[in-house]
Amino acid sequence: MEKKSQQRELILAFESSCDETSVAVVENGDTILSNVIASQINSQKRFGGVVPEVASRHHVEQVTLCAEEAMTQAGVTYADLTAVAVTYGPGLVGALLIGVSAAKAVAFAHQLPLVPVNHMAGHIYAARLVKPLTYPLLALLVSGGHTEIVYMRAAGEFEIIGDTRDDAAGEAFDKVGRVLNLTYPAGKKIDELAKQGQDTFDFPRAMIKEANYDFSFSGLKSAFINTVHNAEQRGEELSRADLAASFQASVIDVIVTKTMRAVHEYGVKQLVMAGGVAANSGLRARFQQEIAAQTPDVDFVVPPLRLCADNGAMIGAAAHVFYHQGIRADGHLNAKPGLSFDYMTPARQAELVN
Repeated sequence: MEKKSQQRELILAFESSCDETSVAVVENGDTILSNVIASQINSQKRFGGVVPEVASRHHVEQVTLCAEEAMTQAGVTYADLTAVAVTYGPGLVGALLIGVSAAKAVAFAHQLPLVPVNHMAGHIYAARLVKPLTYPLLALLVSGGHTEIVYMRAAGEFEIIGDTRDDAAGEAFDKVGRVLNLTYPAGKKIDELAKQGQDTFDFPRAMIKEANYDFSFSGLKSAFINTVHNAEQRGEELSRADLAASFQASVIDVIVTKTMRAVHEYGVKQLVMAGGVAANSGLRARFQQEIAAQTPDVDFVVPPLRLCADNGAMIGAAAHVFYHQGIRADGHLNAKPGLSFDYMTPARQAELVN
């Protein structure tokens, strides 16, 4: 084999956890040389959400093409690569298996190390493509499948201190969007509608005063649906803009209030917000306002919009850290759809906040 250059660390990263097929080449963990994304939105919107079997078939069709395009755009060959990385969970099992199989094939064929990456760690490390991370930090993960607050004492160390007990924030956005007859995905459309309306419905702020960092959006979703259906039965037409603004205001109030309390109690230096819902303009603006007013010394980092959704570059950024920590997988690597970070123990939580 041709001898690899020691000048650069180049990681080829695969992401296929849900409905985006993405392959990227990341240099030294913080520079994107390519980030190819094949979206399935047009295929999935007719179903009002992601159909796992449809997603898997799209991944099969696109993963090889994305890998070839990523290498071409980056201007590198397989002999230049340092390692191959791949998301192995959490996500849809069939979708994950496509990416894992492709990454294992490339790693085996070119005798490259294989680095397994937790999808949610990828979202956090997307912030590293903006600026270096400073520990200890808190990461707020808000996506279609997750709403959780993660404490990181050091690089590669993840402990969940708060989680959703039912619907994730992004899932609630999509369900509310269907009630408003908005096409999938509904998050961006609700955000745009909310700018035109007012919080006139005063929907519930579930668990906002409870002494924990957990979330619940199922009751909010039910209150929204009942409000709309009751109005329809009375023949009353409600303002869609006000409905969107009221729903979004409830989500933002709960997320920001609980996260800011955690920022105070854990004494962190940085707050990272990541995941698809991190693209929400109302949520970004509210956090910027609260950080400036309450904790101006805390650095608030949010990836650019193009890196909030699922993408290979974030997997490459995370893999850089794991690669240097010696984390490797072999040909037995399998998809783990229910993969999760560890939950922080009560004893450890008391140690940090007291």
